[in-house]
Amino acid sequence: MYEGPVQNLVDELGRLPGIGPKSAQRIAFHLLRLPAEDAKRLAKAIVEAKERVSWCRRCYNIAEGEQCRFCRDDTRDATLICVVEDARDIVAVERTREFRGLYHVLGGAISPIEGVGPEQLRIRELLGRLADEGVKEVILATNPNIEGEATAMYLARLLQPLGLRVTRIASGLPVGGDLEYADEITLGRAFEGRREVGA
Repeated sequence: MYEGPVQNLVDELGRLPGIGPKSAQRIAFHLLRLPAEDAKRLAKAIVEAKERVSWCRRCYNIAEGEQCRFCRDDTRDATLICVVEDARDIVAVERTREFRGLYHVLGGAISPIEGVGPEQLRIRELLGRLADEGVKEVILATNPNIEGEATAMYLARLLQPLGLRVTRIASGLPVGGDLEYADEITLGRAFEGRREVGA
């Protein structure tokens, strides 16, 4: 146990994902050793991000304003939508430089064990976009794990009757892995080799 403000800092850091008690202590003491202006700059960046960053009203990516930078970009192909689980996956896809369409962030994957069903995801919003935006192809780029595969199959069954081309990114990504950690070459090949999803 530490003095009040130090313990409060350790406790708050320990609430962050992936930060255990020892890591929280290390980070707290690192922050205490920083010059005051560095600590204030970090605090300001956190406050500013919380005040200025929201979710894009069109695709649910992170945005500063009504729409994210991809939805505002008129040079992107609006007839092509890449469906991902999380906004972080967009960064991985963009690093490949293989995709020039728009995105849709589901906000997770179907996982009955965690109590996440289709109704907890942004599937209704995706269907609304398809009707309104003249989309011709939907690329299912959910993670290559059990939850991601289940989500992709659910979406494929839902979308195919609409007369759209529905594809899934190809293999090459390790099963059980996350898009966020894939290298550009592997993910780029997965996009190049995407295939039609069978009913």
